[in-house]
Amino acid sequence: MEATFKIALAHGSTRRIDEYILIDTDENYVLELLDEADADILIVGHSHKPYHRIIQTVQGVFKHVINLGSVGKPKDGDLRGCYALLTINNNSSLLLRKSINVEFRRISYDLEASAKAIEESPLPAEFALALRSGR
Repeated sequence: MEATFKIALAHGSTRRIDEYILIDTDENYVLELLDEADADILIVGHSHKPYHRIIQTVQGVFKHVINLGSVGKPKDGDLRGCYALLTINNNSSLLLRKSINVEFRRISYDLEASAKAIEESPLPAEFALALRSGR
């Protein structure tokens, strides 16, 4: 039998585009978001800090929250771009804690050219500083 997972994608959260769902956001709150979205996996980004968090429900099911990181304006101190590769296979199950795999991959890019392009654009110069500093 094939594994079936319901996945919700949101910039901030399923409630607000500018809401931070961090690795330490209250577990019950995160479970509410997952329940409201009828999702097993919630993928977010707004904080620009990559993580994979696994939460076990009272029913013994494992839910997953993944922050993809950022390609530009990193906030985790690593200036390279970051994206996540999610692997779900036929043996994956909501009943097994580590049955899905999330791999964070880092890529180098011409950060200085990107920062200079920001400075030459109408965007605030602080965006270029954030890009260079990783915060």
